[in-house]
Amino acid sequence: MKTNFNLILLLSLFLSPGFFFSQNDSTKNNSKVYVVTKNDGTTFVGKIISQDAREVLMDTKNIGQVAIPKHEIKSVEELQGGDLNSKGDYIPKEVFSTRYFITTNGLPIQKGESYVQWNLYGPDFQFGVSKNFGLGIMTSWFAIPVIGTAKYSIRFAEKVHLGLGVLAGTGSWALPDFAIALPFGALTLGDRRANISVSAGYGAVITDNDNDGRTLASIAGMVKVSKRISLVFDSFWMLPGGERKIQNYAHDPNGNYYTYYTTQKKPGFALIIPGIRWQSEPNKAFQFGFTGVIVDGNTWPVPIPMVQWYRKI
Repeated sequence: MKTNFNLILLLSLFLSPGFFFSQNDSTKNNSKVYVVTKNDGTTFVGKIISQDAREVLMDTKNIGQVAIPKHEIKSVEELQGGDLNSKGDYIPKEVFSTRYFITTNGLPIQKGESYVQWNLYGPDFQFGVSKNFGLGIMTSWFAIPVIGTAKYSIRFAEKVHLGLGVLAGTGSWALPDFAIALPFGALTLGDRRANISVSAGYGAVITDNDNDGRTLASIAGMVKVSKRISLVFDSFWMLPGGERKIQNYAHDPNGNYYTYYTTQKKPGFALIIPGIRWQSEPNKAFQFGFTGVIVDGNTWPVPIPMVQWYRKI
């Protein structure tokens, strides 16, 4: 009778929900490395020993074993080969990797990755509306002009993305008759840690007196060299345009003024901006760069550096 009782007890424990829960949630493959991100942005990297409904038990490289309460965890991701450097340290994905200095790329602004880029001249807000679609608005401190942005990203392969977007805006309260539009495409090779982008579009400026349009292009890239430091390069090219009429004034020998017209080819223009981005916290970054201006083959440095602050919102 005692033997039957022990057998029944053993079967009851084996068939209990707690037994199956523990077996199913324990990690069988301890060779995989994971990054656990808490709701406050803190990350833990290591092997998951076990997990249940209350906590995840990890074996980390820096502080050993740590138990993380489940309700404090935002995400659990398995790391790939490119997520670790030669020393085995985790190199996190660049939070603000969809932007360089003044241009964007083909990487998507995921839902929940909304951010603001503070510039010396004004703010730039970008919102992750859905998985691959983002909207934004940028302006100066005087609200002149006000420009809206939209971008949709298409993933062709793991490290190949195409972004299709448009910028459109007005001179707002000060210049209501001024408008701009810039449809563009951006092809990006790489990921959120290292990438290079080639983009092109057509910018149009519309006023009461004149309409002008130019082909615009950009080559940009970034690489994350450490957990906090990224090297960033950006450029903006306005290709030379066609000829335009210039109205001139003169006077004849009798002192009478008259007007005449000449033609002049629209010059090309470019900005070259290399710089560094420092991510002080998971939701913050600061970057600065030095700008060079090229007009008709002549280059001049800009004495004021480009300074920007990123904040997740």
